[in-house]
Amino acid sequence: MTTKTPHERDSLEETGAPNAEAEENEPVASQFAMDRLSQAFETSARRWELIVYPTLFAFIILAAYGFYLVFSLAKDVHYLAISVDSNMTVLASNMQSISDNMGQISSNVRTMTVGVDSMARDVAVLEPMLSSIEAMDHSMRSMTFTTSTMRDDLGAMNRNLGRPMHFMNSFMPW
Repeated sequence: MTTKTPHERDSLEETGAPNAEAEENEPVASQFAMDRLSQAFETSARRWELIVYPTLFAFIILAAYGFYLVFSLAKDVHYLAISVDSNMTVLASNMQSISDNMGQISSNVRTMTVGVDSMARDVAVLEPMLSSIEAMDHSMRSMTFTTSTMRDDLGAMNRNLGRPMHFMNSFMPW
């Protein structure tokens, strides 16, 4: 059994070589084709290895980093939930205190309303006194005017008596 190159096989087929020899060359051609397919596959596999393995490594690193980020986020959300829960407890107690104070304010406003109503009744009682107070005011004005007149008269009398008395006092031994 002789091994022929692919070029020799092509020339035999073109010249019309006998079928027996063509049948004898078929297993060799088949083996050559399988070798060539195997080499092409290995070359392709090497190329894919150059792409796939670094990509797979990068994916693993990114997946690990993603897991770390998700874990960190979950931890932060946990702390946030605890903080919000404690703040909500404080807020609820403060709201209760505000509610109690509002009730007390309402009670105080009711008491003030009663006091203002009482003042309104007292002012209504004082209205008849208003005429008396007006009369008193008129009398006070009149007294003020009279007092002012008396002061003027006393001043005039002082001026009239003061000069002669001053002169007389200079002769007196006291």
